[in-house]
Amino acid sequence: MGVLRYKDFGVDIDCGNDFVKALKPLAQKTFSPFVLGGLGGFSGCFEIPKGFKNPILCATTDGVGSKLSLAITHNRLENIGIDLVAMCVNDLICDFATPLFFLDYYATHKLMQSEALQIINGIVQGCKIAQCALIGGETAEMPSIYKKDDCDIAGFAVGIAEKEDVARRHTISSGDVILGIPSSGFHSNGFSLIRGIIETQNINVLQHFQDRTLLDWILEPTQIYVPHFLKCKDRIKGLAHITGGGLKENLIRILPENVMAYIDKNSLKIPKIFDFFLPYVEEQEAFRVFNMGVGMVVVVAKEYAESVIQDTQAYSIGYIASGAKQVVLE
Repeated sequence: MGVLRYKDFGVDIDCGNDFVKALKPLAQKTFSPFVLGGLGGFSGCFEIPKGFKNPILCATTDGVGSKLSLAITHNRLENIGIDLVAMCVNDLICDFATPLFFLDYYATHKLMQSEALQIINGIVQGCKIAQCALIGGETAEMPSIYKKDDCDIAGFAVGIAEKEDVARRHTISSGDVILGIPSSGFHSNGFSLIRGIIETQNINVLQHFQDRTLLDWILEPTQIYVPHFLKCKDRIKGLAHITGGGLKENLIRILPENVMAYIDKNSLKIPKIFDFFLPYVEEQEAFRVFNMGVGMVVVVAKEYAESVIQDTQAYSIGYIASGAKQVVLE
């Protein structure tokens, strides 16, 4: 029997090492003075910033779902890393946590350095927007798990918050204003439905739509709302990241038991790309699957509404009233 090597079964250690060397300078672009030791250790090390009275750490993890499949099929991987960061840090700020650092997990059939670096470049861009450091990650070649040319990505983010701020949502009360910060499109939810529509209706995603291709609009990266949060976090009572489940199932997560939220459906500024797909979906299903143009909901006291609108490009979409805990779309 001949001598066998790891490489004979699809795993190239040398290629993996070369990839790590190539991504190190990219990750270093996101570093802050709190990053300790750089990349290459067994864990990413980060010094806890000072200045917090009673700090707590918050953590999130997520992926980008079926959106990745479209990106792979059409070799459009340059922005998918932004989606990955966004899906994690947008959840963090809903607990009033300022993102500190991010780690990624990239698993593939076979490591192709050019494609992997496209994804990492997107992650770096996302971390820069979110003002957090990319301090580590993991790359895995698994030809027995993934099909040829297939891959998956996951992200992990940690942020810091004042303990008292996490409970700030409990101050939401009747008379508060509900603001919506616009989404950049579908973000990273509902893509199994989007792909299903494309396949069953034989839609050419490279056709011209508005001033771009349909695919360009579909793959528009998820908006990162960290800068909006940092501008006005002291004036906010609650935030809800609108992902799977839509407005109703995400907004209700931050409501106290004694209030209800009313959303004016006619006030929503729904992007044109939604108009292309909505004829194939019942309205109730659309509001449950898609963000319908609102990527982040912000609840504020009435006296702060105008200043938050000016700082975030948000707009009024509803209000809080007394009643049994629920979200009503009118």
